[in-house]
Amino acid sequence: MKKIVKLEDIKHIFKDGMTIMVGGFLDCGTPENIINLLVSLNIKNLTIISNDTAVPGEGVGKLIGNGQVSKVIASHIGTNAETGKMMNEGKIKVELSPQGTLIERIRAAGSGLGGVLTQTGLGTVVERGKRKITIDGKEYLLELPLAADVSIIKGSVVDEFGNICYRATTKNFNPYMAMAGATVIVEAEKLVKCEELKREYIMTPGVLVNYIVKEAV
Repeated sequence: MKKIVKLEDIKHIFKDGMTIMVGGFLDCGTPENIINLLVSLNIKNLTIISNDTAVPGEGVGKLIGNGQVSKVIASHIGTNAETGKMMNEGKIKVELSPQGTLIERIRAAGSGLGGVLTQTGLGTVVERGKRKITIDGKEYLLELPLAADVSIIKGSVVDEFGNICYRATTKNFNPYMAMAGATVIVEAEKLVKCEELKREYIMTPGVLVNYIVKEAV
């Protein structure tokens, strides 16, 4: 399969009602060009799994503001007042998951695990409706895995097979979301030949990546 494609080549992948993981932390390591494609397609009723909902008009915030999202699973929404307003008006559902728990749930899906046991959230609203398990006298919440129909991520340097290197904190959620999507699309900041990306710099193996889109210049 040809992995290097143009944005118009992946339009057919996205459908109403999908669950989509979006890499990045605010606008750090976020695949903005793919998000712009989603906005142009105007697909609806999306469940978005991301660390946050960015700010109005940026990153995931574009999808929120365009009314394309019916549910968000994130660690916080405080930087985007539109998300909070729509949640209070009943226009969008928000599931808040502590940041460490959120990434572990994503990792669990990618690793084929049945869930994660954590004490984070015990005695708070986070525990509502969740199963509790006692091990050696200690109580834990069972947090279930999070997977997606599509994961859209961003790589700093990507080779033609899809091996990815992330610079500094752009790594954040990207490598874990690459494990948990049925289809994985990476937006490459820099695209290189396979022999140009040294093996020791590879953080996400290309076998996980289905499509590569070159970042617009």
